[in-house]
Amino acid sequence: MSQFLSSKRFPNFINHQNINSLLISTSYIRKVTNLQHIIYKQYATSAFKKPIYITTPIFYVNAIPHIGHLYSAVIADSLKRYYELKGHKVIFSTGTDEHGLKIKQSAEKSKMNPQEFCDQVSSKFKELFDIANISYTTFIRTTEQRHKDAVKYFWKCLMNNGFIYKGRYKGWYSVSDEAFYNTSHVQEIQNPDSKEKLMIATESGQSVEWTIEENYKFRLSEFQDKLKSWLEENPQVIMPINKFNEVKAWIDSGLSDLSISRPHSRLDWGVDVPEDSEQTVYVWLDALINYLTVTGFPWPHDDLNGWPVDIHVIGKDILKFHAVYWPAFLMAANLPLPQKILAHSHWTMEKQKMSKSRGNVVDPIKVMNDYGVDTIRYYLMRDGGIADDGDYSDENIKVRYRKDLAGQLGNLVSRSISPALNPSSIVPSAPKFLGEIAEKDANLYYKLQSLPDLVDKHFQNMEFGKGLSFIFDAIAEANKYFTDNEPWKLKNDKNQKEAVNNILFYSVETVRISGILLQPVMPTKMSELLDRLGIQKDQRTWEYARFGRGWDLNNNHNRKIKFHHDEKSVLFPKFKLTK
Repeated sequence: MSQFLSSKRFPNFINHQNINSLLISTSYIRKVTNLQHIIYKQYATSAFKKPIYITTPIFYVNAIPHIGHLYSAVIADSLKRYYELKGHKVIFSTGTDEHGLKIKQSAEKSKMNPQEFCDQVSSKFKELFDIANISYTTFIRTTEQRHKDAVKYFWKCLMNNGFIYKGRYKGWYSVSDEAFYNTSHVQEIQNPDSKEKLMIATESGQSVEWTIEENYKFRLSEFQDKLKSWLEENPQVIMPINKFNEVKAWIDSGLSDLSISRPHSRLDWGVDVPEDSEQTVYVWLDALINYLTVTGFPWPHDDLNGWPVDIHVIGKDILKFHAVYWPAFLMAANLPLPQKILAHSHWTMEKQKMSKSRGNVVDPIKVMNDYGVDTIRYYLMRDGGIADDGDYSDENIKVRYRKDLAGQLGNLVSRSISPALNPSSIVPSAPKFLGEIAEKDANLYYKLQSLPDLVDKHFQNMEFGKGLSFIFDAIAEANKYFTDNEPWKLKNDKNQKEAVNNILFYSVETVRISGILLQPVMPTKMSELLDRLGIQKDQRTWEYARFGRGWDLNNNHNRKIKFHHDEKSVLFPKFKLTK
């Protein structure tokens, strides 16, 4: 990819204290941006290995978090843990978007000043993510000074590269979406209750108002061909494919220049445009720059601290901002583009959009209290919509828990380490001749052999439900194998000792491999499971998710590794629902 970095070191005196002086130095900005021409692939040839950089969107704080916010966070967190399991260093950022007219209006309704309101709601997102075991490395807030500095610096880059001009906007604006819309993207409807006619945005269904104002514009139209080429050269940059096709259609239909500021008289809760205090930076440009802020932008030297983003995890409703506007902004600033954008679908209930007016909004903290954190994480990853919307149901959560977690995995754990069949609790030794697979063992053996690669393939393709289904197919096969071989009938026959050992080994080996592979999605429960199996902490990585790699089997007879039983603690107990 022809993406760009500086060929020389940025001066090492750049920091938050003296950035304001740099912001007013036009010649300096031009000098920096004109230097940015080294291909991004320098990372691949240098001794320094770029960390994986994964992001959620930063969440708008006009209201408390809902299940869709949790879904984005769980996807990103599962990906973060998946890459860590494979030995990568990972940067994982999330946070809150705290500027804009909608925030100011929400604060006024709550009789609070905007900053106090943002502090309160942002803390709710942190609380949710802490409860959900979201292991972010950075929680960014757009009201932080470091972010305001980054926004002003980025603006100056665009301005001095010639991509910003002052103009006059005449068209539609949605306060709810914080977005400008062309006439072709709005329609008139009639309110079914009041019979009043109103205009709405066809993409979001939110009301729009006719607006005439002077503001700054970004030359988006100049990037139409560049964006087309970007998509042609990177056919998997936007996933799933139906979202890629949407973006391609938007670009093919033509791009108009984009308003990227609003008059201060209409919007004063935001970042002032550098050298023009009468204008406020458009909230979406402000928000998107958070991904750079997290890496320490503007960088004090040519170490980009993990940039570019490897995976943006976003909801489908903000796809245009991330897959059209954001790449164009970065191109204009001569910065490397995101490697992948995953635009997941939404959650509905009974096939209807969740909304307060319908009374079908799901409280994510309550459902985690009811069903358990890892249960909800598993449900979201297994049944959540990527290409198409997922339909939320408490009953479906119970079915997944009863059939998959308790009925399959929990059952296999209990029977494979049962003291009734293995009174010593010593880990069974591997079959003596792994190269000669008995017919009765073959199905399970080959499923376990192929399992890590199948899971890896589907996680790489963002097909999380498919990857998880292969794990539970293997667990179901192991339960069938256990039942068919009836070890409880053989346990007292001395001549069948090796047969019983093999049955127990294959069963518990399925549990071990599955436990390692499920760690990204269910980190707490799988840690507990692997503890019970006596798996050392340094043997829980991806390389150990292979048949025969557990428990240091060559020395097993000498070490006598034992399972850890806790009869009082069931891995997946019955629900005790809160009211």
